[in-house]
Amino acid sequence: MDFDDTPEEAAWRAEVAAWMDRHAPLVEEDHRRFDPFRDTSKEGERAHLAASRRWQKMLYEGRWAGLTWPTLYGGRGLTSHHQGILNQEMARYHVTVGAFAVSIGMVGPTLIAHGTDEQKQRYLDPMLRGDELWCQLFSEPGAGSDLASLRTRAERHGDEWVITGQKVWTSGAHVADHGILLARTDADVPKHRGITYFIVDMSSPGVEVRPLRQIDGSAHFNEVFLTDVRIPDAHRVGECGEGWRVAQTTLGAERTLIGGGQRLGFGEIVELARNHDRTTDPVIRHDLVRCWSRYEIARFLRYRVQTAASKGERPGPEASVMKLALSRHLEANGDLVMAIEGPAALLYDRDAPDNGFWQIQFMGQWRSRIGGGTDQIQRNIVAERVLGLPPEPRPDKDMAFRELPTGT
Repeated sequence: MDFDDTPEEAAWRAEVAAWMDRHAPLVEEDHRRFDPFRDTSKEGERAHLAASRRWQKMLYEGRWAGLTWPTLYGGRGLTSHHQGILNQEMARYHVTVGAFAVSIGMVGPTLIAHGTDEQKQRYLDPMLRGDELWCQLFSEPGAGSDLASLRTRAERHGDEWVITGQKVWTSGAHVADHGILLARTDADVPKHRGITYFIVDMSSPGVEVRPLRQIDGSAHFNEVFLTDVRIPDAHRVGECGEGWRVAQTTLGAERTLIGGGQRLGFGEIVELARNHDRTTDPVIRHDLVRCWSRYEIARFLRYRVQTAASKGERPGPEASVMKLALSRHLEANGDLVMAIEGPAALLYDRDAPDNGFWQIQFMGQWRSRIGGGTDQIQRNIVAERVLGLPPEPRPDKDMAFRELPTGT
């Protein structure tokens, strides 16, 4: 495992930092205690989206967008390690491309790996430029952790597919131009083998998006209803019935995105404890040490993934290890910051310390703990694929989906 930049990586980091210094403002000290992009109003959402588009276009024009993508599709053919260094440096500046996490971080790699030449030519450049947003239409009311139990149907009518069903917890569906969709095309085979992967135009007749208001006032997630939505067969990604295999590329990219994120620095939590005169509390001190240990573990896990990437190796189940570590870290940190604030933890927004920033961190932990596969799913993946433990009994694995109690 490599902990330090090689001379080539140090030169790359310096090149990134020099460009960022010329094009973006550094995060000011006062911005450390609140997220400047967390305005939950519709106006705030529009401003965040516009800021993301501007910065994404600037990255595109500077040839910093899609570093790992092939040059044929607007990238530079570099390694994930180069992208990791760019992300580390970009975190120091007052910029955001968060609106494009699904598009560029998840959809792009999937289309590059499984899409047709026509799909790549049509969708990748507008995605990288920041012109088109994407959402992920996977989870359903009865198919979250057990995603393969999804019941949205796709029936073929000539050169078209007719889609009927419901999706839920779809991030950004209300502002997305396109979506990646999993639908059941064959109920007479086991559940994992009867799923097909599609691209859907979110402006298509029959697509209805209903935002879900969250506890913090934002509406990041949505439920999506699809009623006789017609999709041309040219929008199918991969072969019929191979959607589960294609989806693994998307889910692996999502877990890497979530697991590679680091929302807060350890120093910020220590500063919070100092501001509340809690650094002499033996219980808080003990939890701060454990917090530091988790930060170090997360740092070493990122080094492992970056080292593999620098050698041209694709991360495997370690993406689940990294995501699970971050999920546990966020859970423990949420409890810690609330304990540090004491009675003030019950306040919110401008009444709370630091304008309620820490309350947002506490409530937002479940987004990472559920998205990309729950903690329980990640534990199964780690147990079976990393530790080599026997798989859990799955009597439904070889049964036709139609024969399952929830199958249709």
